[in-house]
Amino acid sequence: MGIIEEGKGKVKEAVGDLTDNEALQQEGRAQKQKGEAEHEADEHRAKAKAHEVEAKEKELEQEAAESAK
Repeated sequence: MGIIEEGKGKVKEAVGDLTDNEALQQEGRAQKQKGEAEHEADEHRAKAKAHEVEAKEKELEQEAAESAK
């Protein structure tokens, strides 16, 4: 959901720029930064999950090799 927050923040920031509303600009920047952080966290979670799957795959290969002895 980080991408959505990031987009909403960009829109708020742009509206704040157009209307010369400093509070809306700040709110937009904060929401955009939150979205960027959430997006980054999502990417890290996906990479971690991929590593877990790879580790499980290697574990199964190891068990198969040990059983073949």
